[in-house]
Amino acid sequence: MILIVEDDIELNRGLCSAFKSDGRTVVSVSSINDAREQLSVSRPSLVLLDINLPDGTGTGLLKKIRAVSTDLPVILLTANDTDADVVSGLEAGADDYITKPFSLSVLRARVNTQLRKRSSGASEDIYELDGFMFDFSNMIFKKGEETFELSKTEQKLLKVLVSNKGMTVKRDHLIDKIWTDGSEYVDENALSVSVKRLRDKLGAKEFIRTIYGLGYSWQSSEKEND
Repeated sequence: MILIVEDDIELNRGLCSAFKSDGRTVVSVSSINDAREQLSVSRPSLVLLDINLPDGTGTGLLKKIRAVSTDLPVILLTANDTDADVVSGLEAGADDYITKPFSLSVLRARVNTQLRKRSSGASEDIYELDGFMFDFSNMIFKKGEETFELSKTEQKLLKVLVSNKGMTVKRDHLIDKIWTDGSEYVDENALSVSVKRLRDKLGAKEFIRTIYGLGYSWQSSEKEND
């Protein structure tokens, strides 16, 4: 699935039509808030991201994406074409940078290049680790024959943790990723409660570790370090 984040209605429609005609699944939004909500419930294969959006900048959203995912391909689309703009976009974590107006054939070629780099023959929405199987596309969460029912908040939390296995995800990054409704304030205790509920449901105390003063991490339990 390709996620298009573009507030120019005609351009957005044109991009959707072009990639759908290539047989690809496309989801389009026109704001950062809508993009963050979409990213919280599904993982696209690639993001086409406009820099200048009505509720913020694409580079700001890109930095948030990179805080929790280093391998999701992001191509920036923008009318800002100075060398400084290009460098800024790439340093923010973009995989490619295309200035407007652009050739649709060139954009397609660059999208295909990024998708080939990413392709590994495995679904990015299915994780098999430590005896668990988490299929986020179909919302199937299992350990052996045991199936778990997870709330949307728990699914978001779990996905961030397992997609960054072995790494510490800071509390503020988790809060920002999970509660994407634009609320200015979220009680940090809500995160602690959600982590406890997820641990208890999965029986995963040994895997979901508290990194005191920082955040949380999914770690394979070769030794206890709580």
